[in-house]
Amino acid sequence: MSDFGDYLRKVREQRRAGDAKFSVRQLAKRVGVEPSYLSKVERGQQAPPSEKTIAALASELGEDPDVMLALAGKVSGELQAIIRRRPKLFADLIRQLKDLPDHAVLRLVREVRDGDW
Repeated sequence: MSDFGDYLRKVREQRRAGDAKFSVRQLAKRVGVEPSYLSKVERGQQAPPSEKTIAALASELGEDPDVMLALAGKVSGELQAIIRRRPKLFADLIRQLKDLPDHAVLRLVREVRDGDW
């Protein structure tokens, strides 16, 4: 199993408990992949899908695409482009943030977003 596959299966099965449209077959059809492929991804027998497919899965399942991409070992093209503009600065920032508790990181995000700095 993979982190991504485990997460995908858990979320899909939670949704399926209340709605049959979240069966492997139905979800695969809606995101444009074969049911057998999606089943193999869930079981960790196939590598995670492309960014586009992960985004479609996230949308269908009501999940955060950045979280799902991270579990797949990927970063969105949007974030890659942002980092490429100032790679040293963002690398330094991430290294400084890595050991902070979540509440401190969230506070910094709010301050930057709200212009309180």
